[in-house]
Amino acid sequence: MPKPIRIATCQFPVEGDIAQNRDWALRQIAQAAEQGARIVHFSEAALSGYAGVDVPDFEGYDWPALREATRAVCRAAAEHRVWVLVGSAHPLTPPHKPHNCVYVISDEGEIADRYDKRFCTGVLEPVPELDLVHYTPGDHFTVFEVDGYPCSPLICYDYRFPELYRELKRRGVEIVFQSFHNARRDLETHETRNVWKDIVPATMMCHAATNHFWVSANNSTTQYSSWPSFFVRPDGIVTGRLELHEPGVLVSEVDPQAEYWDAPAPWRERAMSGVLYSGCVVEDPRSSDRTSL
Repeated sequence: MPKPIRIATCQFPVEGDIAQNRDWALRQIAQAAEQGARIVHFSEAALSGYAGVDVPDFEGYDWPALREATRAVCRAAAEHRVWVLVGSAHPLTPPHKPHNCVYVISDEGEIADRYDKRFCTGVLEPVPELDLVHYTPGDHFTVFEVDGYPCSPLICYDYRFPELYRELKRRGVEIVFQSFHNARRDLETHETRNVWKDIVPATMMCHAATNHFWVSANNSTTQYSSWPSFFVRPDGIVTGRLELHEPGVLVSEVDPQAEYWDAPAPWRERAMSGVLYSGCVVEDPRSSDRTSL
């Protein structure tokens, strides 16, 4: 059984200024390491800024500056001997749009893998809108291991698709790192979409309890942020939460020896294989006749 591990869920005001985002990330990596964190988790687009919100688009974007900022984060990961998950944008070959991604950086300062947001918001018809205006969706899961813990990142709108979490459960994932950027405002009314402040935490608590894994969920702290970063244990209980609109580092401990109630445990494997009932069914005309008393 692996030893307990500490996870830092970080939040800061993500902007379109790459250097400012980098400096926030470097400071919080150091803070997290001082508190014994082994994995440091940042929000969606934490380095790059979010296209359509923090930056208008990727036209003329300073990709060399973003690459150098990413290298600086890699150096910090190696210096502090921590794993870092940082949201960013990954350019593709023109004219293809970039991926909205999370780089998985090892404690040796190497990019061990990359997760690309699979469900980008918006529609394609009649014209692309929201995320799909700026980003190309990904098509793969990313599973990596730290100190014996299988881990996986997901990004923002992915949380609306329970199929992703079931597949991660099938793959043995124990800790999910969900990076959000719920800091968008309506471009016409300038109002924030405050439904997120209720829906996001409730949904992440449900995913954690349904699949019995830990969840680190973070957000930007810019002016229109809907909710603060938080951490969920496998029974769906939120164990810690940062302050809304305040930069911070939330360090949570994952203890594999702690026992948490897992209500669907006896039947989860059967349900995942398509057997959608507990116990045993019987052949009985009183059962098959569903229109009589």
